[in-house]
Amino acid sequence: MKDGFIKVAACTPNVRVADCEYNAEEIIRMAQDAGTHGAKVIVMPELCITSYTCGDLFWQELLLEEAKKQLLHIAEETAKLDAVLFVGLPLEYKGKLYNTAAGICRGEILGFVPKIHLPNYNEFYEARYFTSGAEVDGFVLLKNGSGEEMEVPISSNLLFTCTAMPDLKIAAEICEDLWVPNPPSVAHAYHGATLIVNLSASDEVVGKDSYRRSLVSSQSARLLCGYLYATAGEGESTQDVVYGGHNLIAENGTILAESRRFVNGITCADLDIRRLANERRRMTTCLFSSDREEGEKEPFYSEVFFDLSVEETKLTRKFDSRPFVPGVKEERDRRCDEILHIQAMGLKKRLAHIHCQNAVIGLSGGLDSTLALLVTVRAFDLLGMDRKKITAVTMPCFGTTDRTYHNACMLSERLGTTLKEVNIREAVNIHFRDIEHDPEKHDVTYENGQARERTQILMDIANQSGGIVIGTGDLSELALGWATYNGDHMSMYAVNCSVPKTLVRHLVQYYADTCGDGQLSEVLLDILDTPVSPELLPPKDGVISQKTEDLVGPYELHDFFLYYMLRWTFPPKKIYRMAQIAFEGEYDNATILKWMKIFYRRFFQQQFKRSCLPDGPKVGSVAVSPRGDLRMPSDACAKHWLDQVETLDGNHES
Repeated sequence: MKDGFIKVAACTPNVRVADCEYNAEEIIRMAQDAGTHGAKVIVMPELCITSYTCGDLFWQELLLEEAKKQLLHIAEETAKLDAVLFVGLPLEYKGKLYNTAAGICRGEILGFVPKIHLPNYNEFYEARYFTSGAEVDGFVLLKNGSGEEMEVPISSNLLFTCTAMPDLKIAAEICEDLWVPNPPSVAHAYHGATLIVNLSASDEVVGKDSYRRSLVSSQSARLLCGYLYATAGEGESTQDVVYGGHNLIAENGTILAESRRFVNGITCADLDIRRLANERRRMTTCLFSSDREEGEKEPFYSEVFFDLSVEETKLTRKFDSRPFVPGVKEERDRRCDEILHIQAMGLKKRLAHIHCQNAVIGLSGGLDSTLALLVTVRAFDLLGMDRKKITAVTMPCFGTTDRTYHNACMLSERLGTTLKEVNIREAVNIHFRDIEHDPEKHDVTYENGQARERTQILMDIANQSGGIVIGTGDLSELALGWATYNGDHMSMYAVNCSVPKTLVRHLVQYYADTCGDGQLSEVLLDILDTPVSPELLPPKDGVISQKTEDLVGPYELHDFFLYYMLRWTFPPKKIYRMAQIAFEGEYDNATILKWMKIFYRRFFQQQFKRSCLPDGPKVGSVAVSPRGDLRMPSDACAKHWLDQVETLDGNHES
């Protein structure tokens, strides 16, 4: 439960039709088994105490009394289980029969939630036995094994809230309730539920599993919630239909776990309740009952409380080490094509708006400037403009290698743009003499002097041609402040500004794979194989001596930190815990922690560069534009984040 994680389980026990005693023992056994897996929320199918397929036996007084008796038995036998358990049973209340979900925790029956929408079509005939629980709100009187009476709330508007984890608010709906146009879970989430449990008995017909999966996934996305769906399986009557035990666990639109159909068992997953709460807080359009105008009529919700022990959830959940990059090639290719279009359409609009016929780009032979040129070419093609009006400027200096120089020249040639070479060595040396800087002193002045000279040249060439300078810097560099202020930091339109470094590589790879030009592809592949470097220090034996990732750290780590810090607002300790899992076997804990410290220090220190970024298109869920996603003061203090990082143990295994 620490860091907002909680393990949940959707279970399909073996049942016998109308044998409550047998079913109760199976429920108890499976609940305890789920508990040994660490599950804190356990859900069983609809009417599982009696079985769903009892038919007219639901009218039998003996069956109803036995169901209540076994409910109390289940509560007693799971009293030592550190979990909240939901089971289904028929329950008589004020002379009517209801299809209910009962919440149980540590021997106590917390409440009953009656089903609202009763299917009475095709193979379903629930309205023959049950009454809709839409208007039910009261208390059921039960007697425990000692003869003591207890009042248990019954209402379709119950919230089960964990005192040890207040963000964990659970609400229940039953099977058909999900399949209607306005499911009860909408109101449940509206009133604060972060986890919806669904006790179901959904039979199998061809293709129904896909629709079921879509329903659960989309409902969890719409409501920004976890959704725990447990359905009936083998053991139910097969007189007319078959039940497949198709259990599903979803979180905010993602299916975290799914059972095999036609096999009874336990399906577990780790929900991140804190993530859901953070997302709800961030999305101002996600309004809840507390946000309603005073005097507006709304349904009343009762809250019942349960307690669980606070402990660290042993995570089985996987975390993508490259969250910006889809792992499946087909999806990755689709994403790359989409991003290239977004970048090109952004530049197309800017060029058309200012009636600009020319573009200037500094071409280094590295990944970022390559991507920027590819995007510019696509924008010109969309406008029907001559690629020769794109001026690719190569500006060799102290750190330029033959490899990057020749790749830049070849790239410009194969794309049909105008190549212009301006060797800046002499100009930079004159500048060093003017400011009395020793050129043998390879410090920040030595490096930034070259970067600013290049930017000045690009701006002036753009003035000569009536064009605009296309920026090349990417999102990862901006996050770390790995850019020279008013040097490569500046442009007239920055096409790469929200593309992370880990994705830049795949965009160039995608272009190489799909361009249909063997020579162009060969150049792009060699650029991909070139170490990332600003090439501001002299090479050693003709080889790049200054490798960016040796200085600021691996970009896959920084992109991981960036994604979970900005997109999900997680604190360092949680991101570190996730990184240990994501990068297991790739980076050790000490290495992850070392670069995490660098990330937070640089992220806060370098905000002043992001506060005055040029325009550029947002392409994904994370961006740092001061006019869009990141309204952060340049002088914000990093103390709390760095203090937490210092408490982390680089030798500790998660």
